[in-house]
Amino acid sequence: MKILITGGAGFIGSHTADALLQIGHEICILDCLQPTVHPYGKPRYIGSDIEFIQGDVRDKATLAHALDGVDAVYHFAAYQDYLTDFSTFFSVNSVSTALLYEILVETGRGHRIRKVIVASSQAVMGEGRYRCSHCASNGKPDCYPSIRLENRLSCGEWNHRCPNCDQILSWQPSNETVMNPCNPYAISKQSQENIAIHMGSRYGIPSVALRYSIVQGPRQSFYNAYSGAMRIFSLSLLLNRPPLIYEDGCQVRDYINIQDVVAANLIALEDDRANYQVFNVGGNQAWTVHEFYDAMQQTVQKRLDPVVDGYYRYGDTRHIFSDVGKLQSLGWQPVHSIHDSIKSYWDYLIHQQNQSDILDYAEMHMKQLHVIRKAQAQA
Repeated sequence: MKILITGGAGFIGSHTADALLQIGHEICILDCLQPTVHPYGKPRYIGSDIEFIQGDVRDKATLAHALDGVDAVYHFAAYQDYLTDFSTFFSVNSVSTALLYEILVETGRGHRIRKVIVASSQAVMGEGRYRCSHCASNGKPDCYPSIRLENRLSCGEWNHRCPNCDQILSWQPSNETVMNPCNPYAISKQSQENIAIHMGSRYGIPSVALRYSIVQGPRQSFYNAYSGAMRIFSLSLLLNRPPLIYEDGCQVRDYINIQDVVAANLIALEDDRANYQVFNVGGNQAWTVHEFYDAMQQTVQKRLDPVVDGYYRYGDTRHIFSDVGKLQSLGWQPVHSIHDSIKSYWDYLIHQQNQSDILDYAEMHMKQLHVIRKAQAQA
């Protein structure tokens, strides 16, 4: 098949392109090479055996050209950061997805397309599912908290509390029915899911949306401030600078190796049981931020006490963990450990240049946006 990967020069897209090439597919990449992701232009890992088009997925003529002769599409192009240009989240993430289906329907190419796979995000679930042990014993249902607000975070109140009895809530695995986006990026990703599933169903274009958890591995952007713990902790250890751990470090996350993500991407393409559905793609193991940092220190064999001093990133979720049972029912399993992810990322990082500049840029960027804040008194 000839397969188009929008955003294919990026982290997930490029690894998916490699895997598809290896099994004999023809690959075309459409990517705008956004400077915050690709400050040095087209990456060297994009080989000459891949057709490369530099352009914007919001440009109809460019996208239509890229779709010529294509049998399947991975729509990975996205805008993601802490920036306050809210409209850009929707113009890149939502509008480009609508434009993709518009072109397929208008030109009649939709009848040829075997699959459209859209990259969604765990962020669609927001804070996810929580339970009050006291109220649950009295028959109260689980709850789905909204974003934590400044008046509580500034006092060091990190945990969600039961709206009925004020006890601290405990996190629960969140499946694909959970939808509670709490920021512009997440709302745009939910809209992508809706566009793909509903437009695909309406016009008979098999479509799948994949909600990725925190994906880890080489080729992650160093300059996207949103990309998180793996980059910050690795750079800090490499440069012998104590990393800043936000809140109390007890936040729960699930991390997934890029190769497990690629395996999920291939199943979504090949298995028709996935059609017109949304799937969580997560690591299936819960880690606190402290546990993750400990695993990193163990893997790279360096020790450095972190700074835990009441700092927080406004807009972060407290806990989120994806239930991947639905994807497992198709025969998929995450098989790479967190140590595999750390080792491959570390090996990638130590061969980069200007590591100090990368860490300084990310910290300065978030401080300028007033994303990093400090609690006045911790509860």
